[in-house]
Amino acid sequence: MSRNAEVATRLEEYADLLEAQGDDYRPRSYRTAAENVRDHPQPIEDAVADGAVEEIEGVGESIGAKIAEYVETGEIEALDEAREELPVDMAALTAVEGVGPKTVGKLYDALGIEDLDDLERAAEAGEIQTVEGFGETSEENIREGISFARRSRERSLLGESRPLAEDALEHLREATPAERSEVAGSIRRWRETTGDVDALAAAEDGAAVVDAFADWERADEVIEAGETKAALRVAGERVDLRVVAPAEWGAALQYFTGSRDHNVRLRNRAIDRDLKVNEYGVFDVSDVSDPDAGQRVGDRVAGETEADVYEALDCAWIPPELREDGGEVAAAADDGLPDLLEEGDLRGDLHVHTDASDGDATLDEMLAGAAEVGHDYVCISDHATGPGMVGGVGLDDDELREQMATVREAGADADVTVFSGVEANIGADGFVSVADDLLADLDLVVASPHSGLEGDGTDRLVAAARHPEVDVIGHPTGRLLTRRPGLDVDARRLAEVAAEEGVALEVNANPHRLDLGGDGVRAAVEAGAPIAINTDAHSPAEYRNAVYGVHTARRGWAEAADVLNARDAAGLRAVLDG
Repeated sequence: MSRNAEVATRLEEYADLLEAQGDDYRPRSYRTAAENVRDHPQPIEDAVADGAVEEIEGVGESIGAKIAEYVETGEIEALDEAREELPVDMAALTAVEGVGPKTVGKLYDALGIEDLDDLERAAEAGEIQTVEGFGETSEENIREGISFARRSRERSLLGESRPLAEDALEHLREATPAERSEVAGSIRRWRETTGDVDALAAAEDGAAVVDAFADWERADEVIEAGETKAALRVAGERVDLRVVAPAEWGAALQYFTGSRDHNVRLRNRAIDRDLKVNEYGVFDVSDVSDPDAGQRVGDRVAGETEADVYEALDCAWIPPELREDGGEVAAAADDGLPDLLEEGDLRGDLHVHTDASDGDATLDEMLAGAAEVGHDYVCISDHATGPGMVGGVGLDDDELREQMATVREAGADADVTVFSGVEANIGADGFVSVADDLLADLDLVVASPHSGLEGDGTDRLVAAARHPEVDVIGHPTGRLLTRRPGLDVDARRLAEVAAEEGVALEVNANPHRLDLGGDGVRAAVEAGAPIAINTDAHSPAEYRNAVYGVHTARRGWAEAADVLNARDAAGLRAVLDG
């Protein structure tokens, strides 16, 4: 039950507050430390207990002391003081695209803006453009970004909520008398953003489970605790628990997993068969005069397991990722469900970065990291120069040629097969920002949009997909979940062109992207376009994000045969050389 992400979030907040107050040096140090704490393989509380926290890269005496203070007390005095000096909702304000910590500081000093309501009022009144460094355009952009920021604040990234849910399950399984437990809701369906964390447990003594769950040491607040329900506040997230009778476990798990539309479809199927399905079971109501007289009326025919529930409705068990009312119930009834991709099917990663561009690790470290997670191969695809590459992080063509030689030399001694590649930029007109002869010499070319991420991008991506040297269209919409919506893309048209050209469409497994999403993956699968599931890793720890890409692809009905990097190295090379 690691608190690494929790601690990292506090360090990042402190960095933002320092930057907003004009500190030009320390924010970078705190952000580096936060990233390394989040990626640290061991629980940060163990490092504190062992006096080893300063062994984490980027964590010195001062930052280490703050980490220890938080682990031991739940507070950081310096952070509390910074919050008092700048009493703003930093996370909400910086969720507005174009508003960073420095902007927050300027707007607070000039207009007293503390939250989204203040920001919206100031934008509507035309006050922001009166502040030095702002104008009508920037004010309009801020005004347009507020509504998206409000919506995004209501949801959490799957990459944040899923680990918390797994920690809650670990606590349930180790510290409570629950007979069974599982995560439910949108987290179990692996939706890219989620609401509250929903956990379900089965036990005869629900109150005992609730009491033990409420004693979780990570809980900041017990919101409620009854006989069969509890709600905790943990690291700013609400964690809800419901305890059910063991005989009703399967029905409850199915019901509380959802989605709502999926459950409605099942309910209608049950009605057609003189059955009633709900969170308590499946009941034969053929001899019941009023099936709505109670939740448990009729003869129970299923409910102890999910498989029994679906079987009672003449369906195969449906994987949670598919439960979105996208035809899965009919497929389950007709033995037509896909043989979904599994986590172990991925053989490598085709889109990773090193410190030659904007990565945080060396080439050797990234190769060793790929071997450590069990990959057969990895493609080093550092950024090329081009639009959207802030701070000069991209490599020009001469530098890419040098990088290609370096990668191939390192690959000769690596424990994985190494492909040399690039992440080129797709310009507004579909132009790929690397010379064609260089692209031809590389093993693999990922082309991705990084700027101009508004409006319809279909033609732009189609043009890039038709480029003879492009192998993968990376993060096609360019979205950042909860931060910016990205391009509008006709996924079906893009998929049809990709299928014609043999170009893979990427599922970028970074939890901030998950781009393509499930709907886009399904369009690709139906069109016959290959999928590439890549982490876009900038450090070895980010290879572990592949799990989010796999489950996103599963939401799009993808099988192993649909995924380019589910092939072995020889199979991949044959596709690339073909």
